[in-house]
Amino acid sequence: MHRSRLGNIVIDCQTEDLLSAARFWSATLGYPLPQDLDASSNFIQLITPPGEVQVIIQRVSHEARAHLDIETDSIESEISRLEHLGATVVSRKDGWVVMQAPSGHRFCVGSPYRGGFDQAANNWN
Repeated sequence: MHRSRLGNIVIDCQTEDLLSAARFWSATLGYPLPQDLDASSNFIQLITPPGEVQVIIQRVSHEARAHLDIETDSIESEISRLEHLGATVVSRKDGWVVMQAPSGHRFCVGSPYRGGFDQAANNWN
């Protein structure tokens, strides 16, 4: 048995000015920018209410898109479950795996990174 749940919505932005993109999404979604903002970083995590899905604005070199992050207590078990559903592994990174759904959408699978995982994750056999 392992557990997993939706962890992040990541808005990939092909831009040199990530702060402007983060300001737009902050105002659009009503989630504030962090106080300790590092404008040179490759990502900015908006402030979401405790326990809710996190929203991350990320600088990328590929086309702009949004992707989901799934958090799990067993990356290999979750990959196996998702492969049985038709997903494929695109690449393995240090700490997470990029996968592709049968629909062509990319998403990531990684370890839990926000509170409430034990109370809210799905159980899979």
